[in-house]
Amino acid sequence: MTPLPRTQLPSPHRVVALLQPPQPAFPLACASGVFGDHGPAVPARYAFEVCAERPGPVGTDSGYAMLVTAGLEALERADTVLVPGWGPPDGGQVSPDVVAALRRAHARGARVVGLCAGAFVLAAAGLLDGRRAATHWARAAELASRFPRVRVDPAVLYVDHGSVATSAGAAAGVDLCLHLVSADQGAAYATRIARRMVMPPHREGCQLQYAELPAAGPAADSLAPLLDWLGEHLDEPVSVADMAARARVSPRTLTRRFTEQLGISPGRWLLDRRIDATRALLEETDLPVETIAHRVGLSSAVNLRRRFHEALRTTPAAYRRAFRAARAGREG
Repeated sequence: MTPLPRTQLPSPHRVVALLQPPQPAFPLACASGVFGDHGPAVPARYAFEVCAERPGPVGTDSGYAMLVTAGLEALERADTVLVPGWGPPDGGQVSPDVVAALRRAHARGARVVGLCAGAFVLAAAGLLDGRRAATHWARAAELASRFPRVRVDPAVLYVDHGSVATSAGAAAGVDLCLHLVSADQGAAYATRIARRMVMPPHREGCQLQYAELPAAGPAADSLAPLLDWLGEHLDEPVSVADMAARARVSPRTLTRRFTEQLGISPGRWLLDRRIDATRALLEETDLPVETIAHRVGLSSAVNLRRRFHEALRTTPAAYRRAFRAARAGREG
């Protein structure tokens, strides 16, 4: 196939992160790790850059400074605006210039995303009024108190409204960013990025942000080996009893560990993985739905269609058509 002339190549989705000293380093790393360059193994579909209200050296909470050369004008060319982790201190205010820039970006159609305490900045701009929102659980009460028009959900990992999205703290930012990539580019492309980052399949937004991890020492309590095994055996019928036997615990104990560590039931976790695998096969292959159903462990085309519709409110055929039309638009 003859390559498209350079002038016809689709423009990458431009993600601009708005920084503020002292910039939390981890949320920024989460965003750049997902939207940044992953080398030739993952074709670039995003362009990632940073800006600040006052360009120049921007200090971080990790003891180093970054040289940021772009100002708020960079938000005018962003498809997605990210506020990675910073928010005003107790009683502090967000700069009127930042508020105005975020409102302009949102009004012209840019998606605006707040990671962790970034939700405070979006709330100050009025972008979360009347909306459900997430932030780090330790600051959820403060966000609700300072912005009573925001419907703060202190438990979930992230909330995506399409044009506005917010995440909880720490690694929940990766989950939200991978979710956005999946929405933009498809589940298969998001999975490629997750694999390059050596990340497990991303968690759904409804999972608990403060789920308990196993205490240091009893590694046998960790679900990681079981989750890895399940991911490699999606084509097999697996019940909760089968999972429990694999983990050498009772079904009741297994269910408790899933709830504590993931905030979700074993059956729901496995079904989510099967739906993700279905999306990837619909996106990347021409396999019949019946074949896909057997490959992802959903037994039949009838069962797959029912489960797929319950999860995504669309049919496999409609999903495949919509994804391919979107991809043709990117490549045409």
